[in-house]
Amino acid sequence: MLDADTRAQISQEYRLHPNDTGSTELQVAILTERIKQLTAHLRVHKKDVACRRGLVTMVSKRRRLLNYLTNEDVGRYQSLITRLGLRR
Repeated sequence: MLDADTRAQISQEYRLHPNDTGSTELQVAILTERIKQLTAHLRVHKKDVACRRGLVTMVSKRRRLLNYLTNEDVGRYQSLITRLGLRR
């Protein structure tokens, strides 16, 4: 789980307006950080199957959000994936 400081920092960086709490960009950024943490956890604890299942669920949710953003506005999608460094 993300601590409050990390979540606030991500929110500050990726929000679209001052009262933004759930835009697509913000949701994807928070999911990306959680995915990074879980991947690091799984490198150490290789047999944690419940964690792996949660990771796959989060990756799927992020993919769906990114697909939605692609359909809505390709420019915002391109901007987000470059800022997060998702595509290589």
